[in-house]
Amino acid sequence: MTKKYVYFFNEGDASMRDLLGGKGANLAEMTRLGLPVPPGFTVTTEACTRYYEDGETIAPEIVEQIHEYMKKLEEVTGKKFGDPNNPLLVSVRSGARVSMPGMMDTILNLGLNDETVEGLARATNNERFAYDSYRRFIQMFSDVVMGIDKNKFEAILDEIKEKRGAKFDTDLTAEDLKEVVKRFKELYKQEKGVDFPQDPQEQLLEAVKAVFRSWNNPRAIVYRRLNDIPSDWGTAVNVQSMVFGNMGNDSGTGVAFTRNPATGEKALFGEFLMNAQGEDVVAGIRTPQPISTLKETMPEVYNQFVEIAEKLEKHYKDMQDIEFTIERGKLYMLQTRNGKRTAQAAIKIAVDLVREGLIDEKTAVLRVDPKQLDQLLHPTFEPEALKAAKPVAKGLPASPGAASGKVYFTADEAVAAAKSGEKVILVRTETSPDDIEGMASAEGILTTRGGMTSHAAVVARGMGTPCVVGCGDARIDEQAKVMRIGDIVVREGDYISIDGSTGNVYIGEIKTVTPEISGDFAILMGWADKYRRLRVKANADTPRDAKIALEFGAEGIGLARTEHMFFDEERIPAMREMIIAKTEEQRRKALEKILPMQRSDFEQLFEIMGEYPVTIRLLDPPLHEFLPHLDEEIRELAEDMGVPFEELKATVESLKEFNPMLGHRGCRLAVTYPEIAEMQTRAIIEAAINVKKRTGKDVKPQIMIPLVGELKEFKYLKDIIVKVADEIIKQSGIELKYLVGTMVEVPRAALTADKIAKEAEFFSFGTNDLTQMTFGFSRDDAGKFLATYYEKKIYEFDPFEKLDQEGVGKLVEMGTKLGKQTRPDLEVGICGEHGGDPSSIEFCHRVGLDYVSASPYRVPIARLAAAQAAIKYGN
Repeated sequence: MTKKYVYFFNEGDASMRDLLGGKGANLAEMTRLGLPVPPGFTVTTEACTRYYEDGETIAPEIVEQIHEYMKKLEEVTGKKFGDPNNPLLVSVRSGARVSMPGMMDTILNLGLNDETVEGLARATNNERFAYDSYRRFIQMFSDVVMGIDKNKFEAILDEIKEKRGAKFDTDLTAEDLKEVVKRFKELYKQEKGVDFPQDPQEQLLEAVKAVFRSWNNPRAIVYRRLNDIPSDWGTAVNVQSMVFGNMGNDSGTGVAFTRNPATGEKALFGEFLMNAQGEDVVAGIRTPQPISTLKETMPEVYNQFVEIAEKLEKHYKDMQDIEFTIERGKLYMLQTRNGKRTAQAAIKIAVDLVREGLIDEKTAVLRVDPKQLDQLLHPTFEPEALKAAKPVAKGLPASPGAASGKVYFTADEAVAAAKSGEKVILVRTETSPDDIEGMASAEGILTTRGGMTSHAAVVARGMGTPCVVGCGDARIDEQAKVMRIGDIVVREGDYISIDGSTGNVYIGEIKTVTPEISGDFAILMGWADKYRRLRVKANADTPRDAKIALEFGAEGIGLARTEHMFFDEERIPAMREMIIAKTEEQRRKALEKILPMQRSDFEQLFEIMGEYPVTIRLLDPPLHEFLPHLDEEIRELAEDMGVPFEELKATVESLKEFNPMLGHRGCRLAVTYPEIAEMQTRAIIEAAINVKKRTGKDVKPQIMIPLVGELKEFKYLKDIIVKVADEIIKQSGIELKYLVGTMVEVPRAALTADKIAKEAEFFSFGTNDLTQMTFGFSRDDAGKFLATYYEKKIYEFDPFEKLDQEGVGKLVEMGTKLGKQTRPDLEVGICGEHGGDPSSIEFCHRVGLDYVSASPYRVPIARLAAAQAAIKYGN
């Protein structure tokens, strides 16, 4: 029996998402619910995968099934595909199993040609409408399927509008539109060397292929990488009989959400345009009307829409994003999906749905994407600074949050500036899916056109980037790289600030402040803490970081890096003195100067963290990092230190390494110079005793030895640490418990974890270095070639951002298992960047780690991700 690659809408349901894609499954479900859905069929995601397996061709049996279902569609609609008298026209839309807004391309009015356009005009008694539909189809087909720049078509349209004195497309007459069609076809022939295709069957198959191809266009690949979507899922294609919103003033099209996607407020939110087609609302070419005004324009249609919207929200038990068309006063539903929303809205909606009895706490916890919390943990404008600032323009508040940065007018320039460390505001007339990388690099986005459901608004909300759209006060000249707001001229590289919560735009930089966890956010985080098993600690080196981490719910410090404390201006001289010392005695003398500074640092951390554990890593980087490298800097330092220039230069040269990452660093430093480990142990233990005496709190120091690869290495240093620590504790007369463990960064440590665990009391996987050593490339250099690896599909994601579960993950799992076999009470955690990445946290839960440690701002993200992992996989 031939495999089934095509399904009519009434053959599927919502559970078939993986096969029919999100859009197809929801169209099938709405059909099943008896809602007014124009009939159609879905070509499955498996057909897309097969297309790539077959060398980017559609297999004959799939082509046959498409033709067969097209005949069924003709029977249902009573129209014929390609018939000059009563033509069937269809839309072709993509639909992956997860919503990828603006990533895939839509084609409307397919089936039109020089003959059927006349048939459509006769059948509807509306020549203007027929030619309006045809010019739209030629442009979409040429752009999406044939790759002709759509701006070339826009230029022709603008030229004819100007000639006719027409402000909007709707002001053009049937004769004007015939001229547009003629010019569009001429442009097509000029670009492609052949006439615009007149055979509807050819148009259809080319459109299906284009949707399949678009699964692998650069912007789709970037979106997948940003959102952890595997490349082998493929996309489905939905072929649906057309309904027309551009038939006149009793027709229209719109997009609406059942709740406000920016705030979560329970009220219908959306926009519509009369006498328009779908892409007009999203593209922001005309400014749409708020959905509430439909009540006056078409009360019956509005009431029916409200009823359907409520039904869909109750059915899916989530906020819905709905696309609809009104054709001659009759309402049709074209799509429903769980709506994209800001973090603020996601939390409010999740908590409200629990209050309304639609979902339970666990479902609410699963509803919020942990990465989205980033939006809420980001700054707002400092109230005093905001009072002093005067808005120069106002647009629509599309995605909340405050951002300041330098203006750049193209995505490529924004990416380049962000890479060189600048804060960027991407300013565009309107964004398109091609801008995705620039949008991901920007602190904020400002567009002069578009509504609350435009591409910029939807994508920015999904990314959690502050965004203001439809700022009509601003005029952009991309060529000259300037934006004009009244008399004010803003050039590329000038600072502006935008407020995505109010829509205000300001000139210059405005100071921002950090948010706090309260209200619905606190309720949701309370539920997360109730269900998670993994503890969440923070990577924090300074009192400021430690305080933020504690406010965000950290249960201790999983990594305090002592070297970060040495780079301070007042401290680095003593550190340098220690490095250039010729004898142990000279080194110890320099270390005596460093001791009080270290002790004071640790006291502050212990005081803030109270009875939570604080893990302090001994000195890790190679010593040359603390020394200058340019001759004039070396000469200056030699004078300050009273040593000859030649001597200091020779020391600097002798410390340089061919490969510092694999060189004289970590535990190797302390093995060579045990006095460094002695001083640091003394500072940690004395600080803990002082704080315990002062506060009466049971301080919990944990001393972590970095870069261990051999048990004897660890044992040598542990003996030194224990000897120093026990002596100090004995002298103090205070009881103090401490642990000595290791950071597992060298693959050999993971492979021999059962041996190392005989001595180590805890493991913390340093997955940044473990990833570097497992892959054999450094994080700093990988950027040069990783882009090529993504492009050639060798890697799908950056292994430094998301844990490589197959390779590095295998070492983590093995190390955990072996360590716990030797020492069942061994505490195991992770403290690399991956400690704040949701998919890596899920992995840590599955392989039995006890905690993750993340940067302070990612602590709430880690708490939520840990809860989701526990709900999905159990404890």
